[in-house]
Formats: sequence, C-alpha cells, structure tokens
Amino acid sequence: SYRAVSRRLACGDVEGRLEAIFGRVRAIQAKSGRFDMLLCVGNFFGSTSEAEWAEYRTGAKKAPIPTYVLGANNPDTLSYFPDVSGCELAENITYLGRRGVYSGCSGLQIAYLSGTEAQQQPAPAHCFSTKDVAELKTSLLATPNFRGVDILLTSPWPRDVGTFANSAGEIDTKKCGSKLVSDLAASLKPRYHFAALEKAYYERLPYRNHMVLQETPQHVTRFIALADVGNTSKKKYLYAFSIVPMSSMDPAELVKQPQDVTENPYRKLRKEAPKSKAPLSAEEEPACQFFFDLNKHQGRKRASDGKERGDSQPKQAKKPPQPTGPCWFCLASPEVEKHLVVSIGTHCYLALAKGGLSPDHVLILPIGHYQSVVDLSSEVLEEVTKYKAALKEFFRSKGKRYVLFERNYRSQHLQLQVIPVPLDLCTSEDIKEAFITQAQEQQIELLEIPEHSDIAQVAQPGMPYFYVELDTGEKLFHRIRGRFPLQFGRCVLASEALLAQPQRADWRQCAAQRPEETAQARAFRRDFEPFDFSLRD
Repeated sequence: SYRAVSRRLACGDVEGRLEAIFGRVRAIQAKSGRFDMLLCVGNFFGSTSEAEWAEYRTGAKKAPIPTYVLGANNPDTLSYFPDVSGCELAENITYLGRRGVYSGCSGLQIAYLSGTEAQQQPAPAHCFSTKDVAELKTSLLATPNFRGVDILLTSPWPRDVGTFANSAGEIDTKKCGSKLVSDLAASLKPRYHFAALEKAYYERLPYRNHMVLQETPQHVTRFIALADVGNTSKKKYLYAFSIVPMSSMDPAELVKQPQDVTENPYRKLRKEAPKSKAPLSAEEEPACQFFFDLNKHQGRKRASDGKERGDSQPKQAKKPPQPTGPCWFCLASPEVEKHLVVSIGTHCYLALAKGGLSPDHVLILPIGHYQSVVDLSSEVLEEVTKYKAALKEFFRSKGKRYVLFERNYRSQHLQLQVIPVPLDLCTSEDIKEAFITQAQEQQIELLEIPEHSDIAQVAQPGMPYFYVELDTGEKLFHRIRGRFPLQFGRCVLASEALLAQPQRADWRQCAAQRPEETAQARAFRRDFEPFDFSLRD
C-alpha cells in the first residue's frame, strides 16, 4: 500500500536569527533534497528580531520552506503574534496557535502547546495553564481508537524526562522543564517530542508507552531537545527526520520496540490513567536482584548449588522434593544456624539474615525443601502470604515499609529476603526507580507486573528469575536468561539512592559475631511477638 513518507526538519530557539536558520535550511536542501516543512520550538523571535523580521513580514524575503512556529515564551515577544488562535505571520511562516492539533494532507498529526507553564492565575498571555493542557488532552483522547500523535511540539522540556535514560549533560531534568508538559506527553504518546529553551541538545533514548505484561504493546516515543540557532558551542539545533503517519502504518511495524528502549519516564503520571487489559506475554522490562547468604562457612562450597532448577513439583505436592545434599535452609537440617530463627509457623519460618543490611533484615523460608515461590504448594504459599502481612504491619508500626526479593538462580532453597526501609527516606516509586535505573545501567530488564498477579503467571517451574515486591503489592520481575549479578539488588538497596550505606553492599563485610546475632534475634522476636500469628494459631 502507498505510504506517504514525510521529510521534516525541527529546530530549537531561533531567537530572531532568521538568516542563519533559513540559510542552513537552504544548504541542507541543496545537499539532501527537499523537506516538507520546518517545525520551530522555543523562542522564534528574540530581542533584536525587528530588522530581520521586517524583510520577511513585508515579503522582501521569503522562507525557503513552509515554517511552523510556536508562540511567545515571554512578554517581550507577544507583539509578534497578533492572533492567539494562530495565523500566517509572513509568507511560508505560520504561527500554529496557543494549543491544538495540526493535520497536514499526509495525515500526519502534530499536537502543539505554546508558551511556558504559568506560575500564577490567571495565566499570562505567554503561558499555558492546567486548563490548556486538560483541554488539549481531552480533545485528542476523546477521538475513537486514539493511539497517540505523530509529533508533539512544546517549548519547555517535560520535567523528569531524563529518568531511566542517558544523561542530559548539565541539564538537571528533575528540576528543569514543566510537569504539565510531562503530563501531556504521557497522555498524548507522541512518536517524536521536540522542545527547546535550555540551550542544549539532548536526544533521549526511546521510551515505552505501555506497561509490559499489562497492556498491549504500543509505539515508542523519541524526545529530542534542540539548542539555539547559531550557538557558538556548535550544539545541534536542527534535526532532520523522516516519518510515515501513524494512520498509514502497519500496526505490527508501528509497535516494534528498538533494542535501546527504556522504561517510561512518566510512570508516576501514567499510573493515574486507566489501564487497558492485555494478555500476559513473554516480554520483559528493566530489573534488579540481590542475594544474602545465611552460610557462615565462607570458604566452603555450597553442595548441589543450583542443580535443581529444572526439577519442578506439582502445586499440590504432598511432600516437597528432598535436597540432593546438605541444605543451609531446610529447618530440619543440622546446617541451619538456629540462633537466627525468630518465628516458626506450620509450613514456614522467619530467620534474620546473616550479614543483613540492617538488624531487622529478615528471611521468609519454607520449612520443607522448595526451590522457588513457583514450586510452593498452596498451603505453604498461604502461610508465606500471612508472614508478609504480619511483617508489613510490624514494620509499618515502626515507620518503615519493606522491600522483598526472591532470586531463583544459583540457589537451592527458596529465600524471600525482606528488608525494611524508613517511610520518610523514600517512596515506593523511589524504590522502583532506583532498581529500574541501576538495572538498566547493567542491561538487565526488569518489568512491572500487575499488583495482584501471581508470579506463577509469568514464571514457569524451573525458569530462573528474580523478582522484587513492595508491601503495597507492586512487583518487578526479571527473567534470567544468562549470567546474573548475585549482589546486584543488595547494591541497589545499599546505594546512595536508597539506604545510603554502600559499605554494606557485600554481606560478608557485615557479618556479626554469634553473641551479637543472638542478641539481635532475641530483640526481633520480642518486638515481633504482638504480630506473630504463629504464637496464636
């Protein structure tokens, strides 16, 4: 079928340097052929624009290409834009308007928002408000079968666009830009988003517009910030690209995910939007992992380590499989350091971690020999759930939230690591962001799965995996396909982003003497007693 390929140019702040930008466009077209249009974001006019502009306004000079510009970002240039709803400013130069959607004859959809975010009400003429963004979103989201727009033009950067991404250099993306623009980008899902104003060039890695395993795959977004025209630092201010309108594309081709795709930087905003249901798939998203060993015999190799990953038991197995050698975690085993045990239920027990990240870092362990959560029988799984609920209540009474991990890789006996983090130190989003960001840096994919889903829905028995769970029920999952850093998750928790105790990243550096461990276990048992269902059942 015929597909209209559009060749576009986008540029950053022109600042009134019309001869410079149009001269550059002429040179590019002479070398590379004709482009369909030039899209300008940021400040099109500057403080010294008048003389150059007069020649174009009067028709003495003409732009070499249809040029579309955004409106004023400051009071000084408002006079250049006579009609707030958009108009032709000169031959081949069009002001798009305050906000809206431009659709060319090719079917390409370009959403635009002029100005900067208002810091006061009513919004000044060169600013946009929450209402402007809401109305633009509503006009598009109400469209039947809305999937996104092809291009989004804004002058400010979206706040937090650098989250999960390559560095933006000197620009702090957590402080610069507009939260309203982030909200707009999260909702409109542009394939390209252009912005300026920061006098910097930044091409972010493409990011996803869907929640892996929760929503059907969607196209990715490429955010590109452009520098100011003619800048002395030679930063890129003009960007050439070819695009086929979304409406003309094969759906499968549209949603192809590039290898360097990242998590969506506006995840917090997207959580507020309704989620579409999608069947579970084998795809994954960015990851984490960590491992704590109860074994005090550091120089001794753990027998049969990881040999049983392929052995799976039916869900209702009456008896768990037996270990092929000594197991450090089967409660009946002489290898278990029983002074660390703090609670014993019918099917599970709790023990303090050897060399824990904190004195109340605890493990949930099945009494019998099970390799992973996926292999647990229903009655054992039920008691694991009861221990999670008890620990949540216990830690919340102390002003903390827990982070729980399982690593079913190079392990023999299921260990659920439960680490409390002070509530006032970080939010659950901060914890997830830390894991996803540091995982991405190591090319580990970690995906968010539905809060009420069972790990067995995404992991088959015998499949190596790592998952993290917050006490809110939120879960991140990674299917291990090759090598995996055993200490990774612990390093994330110990990092400056969370507990800020990097010296505790290796459990071997944290192991205490037996008398100290015994005292810590006694203190934990005493404090946990009011929450310990095993003492009442």
